Amino acid sequence: MPVPMLDLKAQYRTVKDEVLARMMGVIERQQFIMGPEIAELEQAIADLSHARHAIACASGTDAILLPVRALNLEPGDEVIAPAFTFFATAGAIHNGGGKPVFVDIEPGTFNVDPDAIAAAITPRTRGIVVVDLYGQMVALERILPLATKHNIAVIEDGAQAIGARRQVAGTWRMAGELPNVGTFSFFPSKNLGGWGDGGMMTTQDDALAQRLKRLRLHGGAKQYHHEEVGFNSRLDTLQAAILLAKLPHLAGWSAGRRTRAARYTEAFNGLGAVRTPVTDPANEHIFHQYTIRAERRDDLSAFLKSRNIGCMIYYPTALHLQPCFAELGYRMGSLPVTERAMKEVISLPIYPELTDAQQDEVISAVREFYG
Repeated sequence: MPVPMLDLKAQYRTVKDEVLARMMGVIERQQFIMGPEIAELEQAIADLSHARHAIACASGTDAILLPVRALNLEPGDEVIAPAFTFFATAGAIHNGGGKPVFVDIEPGTFNVDPDAIAAAITPRTRGIVVVDLYGQMVALERILPLATKHNIAVIEDGAQAIGARRQVAGTWRMAGELPNVGTFSFFPSKNLGGWGDGGMMTTQDDALAQRLKRLRLHGGAKQYHHEEVGFNSRLDTLQAAILLAKLPHLAGWSAGRRTRAARYTEAFNGLGAVRTPVTDPANEHIFHQYTIRAERRDDLSAFLKSRNIGCMIYYPTALHLQPCFAELGYRMGSLPVTERAMKEVISLPIYPELTDAQQDEVISAVREFYG
């Protein structure tokens, strides 16, 4: 049977009435820009993330760009980031005026290696962007002390990790709670996805929250008064309404993803050609992706697609090897752990609406491929 990589129609059927009712409230009121649903969603995400403030914006990319812009970077200022992530992480650094400094990842979690961050800090380092890749948090408790020591800001790219949490010193800490700024994406494929683009920033810093609110509204806290040049980065009220309808389902959806992940891991146990995802014991993973390391990865991908089984490679070319960053001087061999990952990783369908029969189809195909 066909198994899509993601089935948003299946999710839509489960929340249709709630979402459309929320949307109709906005439509009847005709307040599409900065309507009351924006503040309601901001408060809900702040509560979820244990943050004092949440500030909605137009996309997950802007959620990184605006905090980078708030660093007031000067030419030559550096911002450290992992090379193994979606392009927006580095694109936002560049467009915010920074020089990306790419570092390697941990081979198990695929998250940025804190030791690599420590080795990359220079007198020009102004920021660190860490990424909670595939749905589990990075080891912030190892990175934040480095940042404090060197007076460097930390931005947590939690685009794939909304609702994820990590035990730090015996206490559960949420994605978006600990750094200077946390960021989330509401791209439709995310665990909490809208019906278009959308993003959110979180912070504990009152002054920084006000700055981010200005930056998303052309740099002004008051209409037609502009303290600085900002951006047009407002979240549409309709998107906020959709997300408010979906938000109560998020915890259940994340639990469903964990169940599916455990089922895959058990099924692939003993299959030597496949290495299943490593979850840091301190993390509660939300499995935005279920990503394995696979021998003959490209052949496996082609085989699955020939069976109408969805799969994706996140990411086939790491950021330090992208042509647009060639002037930074990285080459193949610069970041060996990252480069090995980009040749081995493949993600399998993991959405909560995936049925047992569909998952069995994926499992059977992978096992058949490896004989």
